Amino acid sequence: MQVKAEARYIRVSPQKARLVVDLIRGQQAGKALTTLRTTNKRIAPTVEKVLQSAIANATNRNENVDVDQLFVTEAYVNEGPRMKRVRPAPMGRAYRYQRRLAHIVIKVTEKEA
Repeated sequence: MQVKAEARYIRVSPQKARLVVDLIRGQQAGKALTTLRTTNKRIAPTVEKVLQSAIANATNRNENVDVDQLFVTEAYVNEGPRMKRVRPAPMGRAYRYQRRLAHIVIKVTEKEA
């Protein structure tokens, strides 16, 4: 049984979030949590929160699920909408830039023993 958790509109570049999400793909859920706790990236606590939510969703859906047998089967980051911003520039001009948003999706599945 595959269970999903997602965090939408996270204020981080999808490229930077993918660096962290790639670390946990395919790992056992407990080991993935340990990996995220030791990862020195700003987005790591958010990804950890999404993974904990996926684990909680699995236990809420099925009381008999063994948390030690949960594996991260899918983990990916999609690009969200971009916020357009303006930065003051010399001579009264303005430079436009974009703040990127990300959608983080993590799916866990229980492997049969």
